[in-house]
Amino acid sequence: MAGFMKNLLLAFTALCLSGCATTQGVAPAAPVEVRIIGINDFHGNLDPPKAATEITNAAGERIRIPSGGVAYLASAIDSLKADAPNNVVVAAGDLIGASPLSSSLFLDEPTIMAMDMVGLEFNAVGNHEFDRGTQELLRMQNGGCEKYTKAEPCRVDKPFPGAKFRQLAANTMKADGKTLFPPFALKSFGTGKRKVTIGFIGMTLEGTANIVSAAGIKGISFADEADTANALIPQLKAAGADVIVMLIHEGVNNPGDINNPKCDGVSGTLFDIIDRLDPAVDVIVSGHTHQAYVCDYGQVNKDRPVLLTSAGSRGQIVTGIDLKIDAVNGKLLSKSARNTVVQSEAFTGSRGAVPLTDAYPKFALRADVAALVARYRDAAKADESRIIGTLAGPATRDGGKNGESVLGNLIADAQLAATSKAEDGAAQIAFMNPGGLRAEVVPGPDSKITFGSVYAAQPFGNIVTVKSFTGKQLRELLEQQFSDPNSIRILSPSNGFRFGYDLSRPVGQRIMFATLNGAAIEDDRTYRVAASDFLSNGGDSFSVFVKGTNPVVGPVDLEAFIAFVGRPGVTALPMLNRVENLSP
Repeated sequence: MAGFMKNLLLAFTALCLSGCATTQGVAPAAPVEVRIIGINDFHGNLDPPKAATEITNAAGERIRIPSGGVAYLASAIDSLKADAPNNVVVAAGDLIGASPLSSSLFLDEPTIMAMDMVGLEFNAVGNHEFDRGTQELLRMQNGGCEKYTKAEPCRVDKPFPGAKFRQLAANTMKADGKTLFPPFALKSFGTGKRKVTIGFIGMTLEGTANIVSAAGIKGISFADEADTANALIPQLKAAGADVIVMLIHEGVNNPGDINNPKCDGVSGTLFDIIDRLDPAVDVIVSGHTHQAYVCDYGQVNKDRPVLLTSAGSRGQIVTGIDLKIDAVNGKLLSKSARNTVVQSEAFTGSRGAVPLTDAYPKFALRADVAALVARYRDAAKADESRIIGTLAGPATRDGGKNGESVLGNLIADAQLAATSKAEDGAAQIAFMNPGGLRAEVVPGPDSKITFGSVYAAQPFGNIVTVKSFTGKQLRELLEQQFSDPNSIRILSPSNGFRFGYDLSRPVGQRIMFATLNGAAIEDDRTYRVAASDFLSNGGDSFSVFVKGTNPVVGPVDLEAFIAFVGRPGVTALPMLNRVENLSP
């Protein structure tokens, strides 16, 4: 018996030496490496935006690098793929909407096609994806030339093919309780025992309903982000997900460098969501705040060691996220990330020349993507260069100490002029929200301004609407400017209306005075107020706008602006004397 056992042991040992993975001295299988490549808030910036990304160099100096442009972004993404055969490109929303003319004039169709060309696979729907309504967003996914807006679809490429990448929207609910788009997606790498699977949850910020037109999202609701994600974790695990990544259109503010792993000074509403998330979420690719960061959230909350990233906006930065996964145990061994500036074309801006630098990677135009961009740029030229009016100087967006801006006041004046003779009660006051000002309007040396510059400032195509409000409701409306301490939104008023506020006072008691043509606003008097239908439907959390009565629909906001600056003579710039910050 002893001889039999000895021979059996020798045979088993020989078998293990020829391939037994558990034999002492045989190295375990190497981890599977996967690179996630992330972008967010592209906003249809096909051409370089002539903007700089500021970073701190190795010497501790702040430098400015010219960046952006989708043909350069494509090359940057290709470079991140080159040494990472296991890769996936993802986005955290606002790929479209609030876009420059070469994209928005064509309903952002070229941006969808460009994203397909750069290899995007999954996108979490953001708030600006809803700018033109739910049906148009579905067309962006599915393709076709059905007309859901005033603009004509398929003007350059017909038929529009739709997105090859998958929109994800786990918390965007239809009236029947189903999600508008799939809640999550899976992607696997490797085969057999070397196979690993990553689950991607796509999330739209819960507050989307407050910042888009109500008419465009009729029948759609947005659920709590953390609750939605947590409920999906068991499904993802059951489907074989070894790693869980959340793509969410919500973010934080980062006062530090674009790579800030210790999260120094980082804060924002996304932190509240992370603190309630299931610890099974390993990585979060975020957006919405247009700020770039790589943040190890374990430095903030050790119970939630999630890796948090954002690539800023407009394709000026791209994030590379590297994962090492134990395929045998389905365990994430390590995770790291780094933001890379998409250095593109030198330019000269209001702050002087921004040259290329050899200290950071330079990316070449990818020819096929550049050809797409050129085709749509050429198609937009006739409209873009058309002279539509005059302006005495730059209409800037800077809110300064008081919060009003030259551009905001100018647009408010234009909307008042367009509705001051409206039937059933002329408008007496107009308001413009700062979030609707997308670019400054700068005239040429001859004071002339183009359709392209005005379109860039107001690309949404909102309808100016006039409603009646009591003086008491008007005060309540002004108080709502301060309802979110993390995002105070000062409305720019039309000429003749003034108000003052004091931020040191309690919420709801901050408006110190409000006057119309020098007379104090009376609580029981009725006033006619003009604003975009975005605001009129309660956008930007101005819910009091919904309470207005006797609505009268006016022109498209852009048409009102063009009519105002197109009057005879040079259009004067409004004074910044309508809002007063009385805070100590």
